Amino acid sequence: MQRNIRRAMVSIGAFCLAVGAGQLSAQDKSWEDLNQDAKQAKINETAQESLNEVFKGSKNAKELFNSAYGWAAFDNLKIAWGFSGGGGNGVAVNKKSGARTYMKVGTVGVGLGIGAQKYQVVFLFQDEKTFRNFVDKGWQADATAQAAAGTAGVGGQTGFVNGIAIYQLTDKGLMASADISGTKYWKNKKLNN
Repeated sequence: MQRNIRRAMVSIGAFCLAVGAGQLSAQDKSWEDLNQDAKQAKINETAQESLNEVFKGSKNAKELFNSAYGWAAFDNLKIAWGFSGGGGNGVAVNKKSGARTYMKVGTVGVGLGIGAQKYQVVFLFQDEKTFRNFVDKGWQADATAQAAAGTAGVGGQTGFVNGIAIYQLTDKGLMASADISGTKYWKNKKLNN
């Protein structure tokens, strides 16, 4: 019985991811037509806009950014239909060298709800080890990510948790606390050639 439930969950999760991917391409049909440089430029622009919005919404974010080794920003679309799935793109930036690593994000979850949500997530990395682990090994958000995202309200985060500070933006602005559990981040092989 549990095996059948797991199979059903995986199938529904795959369906949500497929719908999410279709939704992403439907939103921006020209994405596939863009060359690598244009895709990178679009990701860079969105990432910078997201970082600027975090600075506007959090009095502590700029201070954390100034002491951070690096940062990353991702644009994500999540589709929910009992189960949820989604995906997007982003970039991780080494502040010292300016080197950029283009990455992907994918999410699968379980919960009530129907609809689509577009949001951005901005990470600040305290040190080189945390940044390198995120970029080189990828990262999967679990319950500890909620702690790193803070629960003190918008602008209330005053430090890094396990070397990371996380901010989530929606069309309503900076969220009081980020919900990124069930999300995985990894290098985008096509955009880093």
